[in-house]
Amino acid sequence: MPITGKEIFRTYDDLGPIQVFDDGNRRYLSFGEGDEQSCVAKAAPYLLQHEYTRAMLLPFLFAQPRDAVLVGLGGGALVNCLMHHFPDLHLRVIELRHAVVKIARRYFELPRLDRLRIIEQDIAEFLEEKGHAKTDILFSDIYDAEGMAPQYFEPWYIEACAALLSDSGWLVLNCWDEHRGDHDTLHTITENFAEVYTCTVSSGNWIIMASKRAHMLDEAVLKATAKSQSKLLGYSVNDSLNRLYQVHPRAE
Repeated sequence: MPITGKEIFRTYDDLGPIQVFDDGNRRYLSFGEGDEQSCVAKAAPYLLQHEYTRAMLLPFLFAQPRDAVLVGLGGGALVNCLMHHFPDLHLRVIELRHAVVKIARRYFELPRLDRLRIIEQDIAEFLEEKGHAKTDILFSDIYDAEGMAPQYFEPWYIEACAALLSDSGWLVLNCWDEHRGDHDTLHTITENFAEVYTCTVSSGNWIIMASKRAHMLDEAVLKATAKSQSKLLGYSVNDSLNRLYQVHPRAE
């Protein structure tokens, strides 16, 4: 989406430009052509501004993760939200671009906490390494100015992410409408996870949420939990919950 506001910073690395815009109330991160990658409210950086990032937190209606991995830092909107609202959560962030980390710290209120670890590394290399601690939830939000790199919606990536998850872990993928036609990857998701949900938002993002464990929560429990989380997070969780669609329960 196009950005309004004044450009206050620009730099370049091997992957292209990185820009910061400010409209007085919000800061925006862009990777070129004025395309908005992240948005943070200056007065409340922990309050998620984008509909798709709000949808990515729907698994918190089903589980209470203690450890999380986020692939793709951006301006740190999800990091700020998670660190502010879930004080027991430990988070590892995998970000390839050193300049993005520096900018998130300088312009987007990225917190410095013992339970937050920033790892500057390509996610493919990270996933190839042995000995990483399992995680309860893995958020994959890898975009550049051209969109999601196609290799991060391939079967190998899904399988590697699944291997990093705990026995009851969740994988959350920020995708795009075009990914609905990738039947090989979608099949890999249903093969590796007990339940799969999707949520489509107005921006065209298509959020996939896959759990290794089946859940028995009924609609009344989900709505009650959503009401509680809406108070915590500062926005209506029901807006995303009403678009949550279960596409794959594993047959026992």
